[in-house]
Amino acid sequence: MTDTILNSLNTVPWWAYILIFFALVAFWDVFIQKRHTIKHNFPIVGHLRYWLESIGPEMRQYFVANNREELPFNRIERGWIYASAKKENNYEGFGSDRDLYAHQHVFIKNSMMAFTMNNDHPNQEDPCFLPCAKVMGAYNQRKRPYRPASIINVSAMSFGSLSATAVEAMNKGVAKAGAYHNTGEGGLSPYHKQGGDVIFHFGTGYFGVRTANGDFSMEKMKKLTAENPCIKAIEIKLSQGAKPGKGGVLPGAKITPELAEIRGVEIGKDVLSPVTHRAFSSIPELLKLIENIAEETGLPVGIKGAIGKLDQWEELADLMVKTGKGPDFITIDGGEGGTGAAPPSFADHVSLPWVYGFSSLYKVFLDRKLTDRIVFVGSGKLGFPAKAAMAFAMGVDCINVAREAMMSIGCIQAQVCHTNRCPTGIATQKKWLQNGINIPLKSARLAQYFRTFRKEFLEITHAAGYEHPCQFTMDDIQVNVDDNDLNRSLASIYGYHKMKVDFNGVQEIKDCMYLGSLGKQKESKV
Repeated sequence: MTDTILNSLNTVPWWAYILIFFALVAFWDVFIQKRHTIKHNFPIVGHLRYWLESIGPEMRQYFVANNREELPFNRIERGWIYASAKKENNYEGFGSDRDLYAHQHVFIKNSMMAFTMNNDHPNQEDPCFLPCAKVMGAYNQRKRPYRPASIINVSAMSFGSLSATAVEAMNKGVAKAGAYHNTGEGGLSPYHKQGGDVIFHFGTGYFGVRTANGDFSMEKMKKLTAENPCIKAIEIKLSQGAKPGKGGVLPGAKITPELAEIRGVEIGKDVLSPVTHRAFSSIPELLKLIENIAEETGLPVGIKGAIGKLDQWEELADLMVKTGKGPDFITIDGGEGGTGAAPPSFADHVSLPWVYGFSSLYKVFLDRKLTDRIVFVGSGKLGFPAKAAMAFAMGVDCINVAREAMMSIGCIQAQVCHTNRCPTGIATQKKWLQNGINIPLKSARLAQYFRTFRKEFLEITHAAGYEHPCQFTMDDIQVNVDDNDLNRSLASIYGYHKMKVDFNGVQEIKDCMYLGSLGKQKESKV
């Protein structure tokens, strides 16, 4: 009997099996599934529509969009990062393909005679040597002030949002490049402790420094910084560009034993990141927390925020004038969003883009003569030398990069960071995807991207007649405005001149760094 059935099946043509399969799919689409109207009305063919839609971003990225068209980073920008990280030719031939008359196009005004280095200049020995001109914590005389040895650094991205291998590759990369690595708000993981300087960052969840009921713990902060000398400064997150003023939920199902230990939370239990901080509820309380942390740890303490309303920032600045105290650095995040996933309504509309946010905030502190005591850190698609030149002309002292750093270790802008399906293993917790990251290779590429960036940025700086980017002024950069007012300087557009940075040459900075001194302390307070 069995042999008879098998023989019968062998006589059925192959195409009959395909027809049977399609008939079953059609039956399912029309009579059983109720979720998709297209599949019900157009059985079998409707599946093609959803498949094409799923690969739409890839089709546009590789075949439809032109070199300058995509967002958030176009093909030219991505290509420059990839080539820079691999130490390949990142030049363009046959002239620029940009529309130089387009709205908001940036022009850097070169000098008739470029800056010339003497034979013993630090950049003759190392063309990538470009430290921050200011020292975090110098004005407030913190016990352990910190001068970033690189003007470009890795921005806040936590272990959890990024994979363990990605975090480890980045930390080893910043160690090779002499930069720092911001932990993000997920706590200090073992992968952050691979030799690079670290900025410990915490938000409303206080991960890594929280009590059992979710409050901030000063004792845990003291213990953490004492046991981890790689931590050079502390950053309090007020908001971020992706979703300012919005909290978050870390589902209990995603909390592994490793994450639970690092973040100081319970396994299997949902963890809430509130909208606002519990450690303070007013500007005076924020200032008090900053001073308490700095006193207990000896480290510089800063704040990070995306900029919207300025009233509370003005209150903070007024209080700084009155007390002579305040944050040692301020990180300004752009409202364009970043690696953090967010609803489109937040990413597209809440808080100001970086150039508008920074210019508004800088004027608050400039008007009160406070800019000399603060290290301003820019964070918002500034990982390109020309954009960085504009940022420094506006008053930035160093920049943080997130997505640019991810691209340097292999990110392809798949834009699925929030799905745990990152194809490059960078923004996922799936082990088999993470295994694709070669840590020694990727760390070397991040370091090379930073070196290439600093080298090209220095070349632009020298072309403008300056030794260090901190010397750029608002009149050195011009921006296309509109048809009736074609081209204006930054000073004319944003209505201020940045405060001159106390800078006496790169050689003096190098001497201070190698002698173990970060720079002269201010003798008097403004």
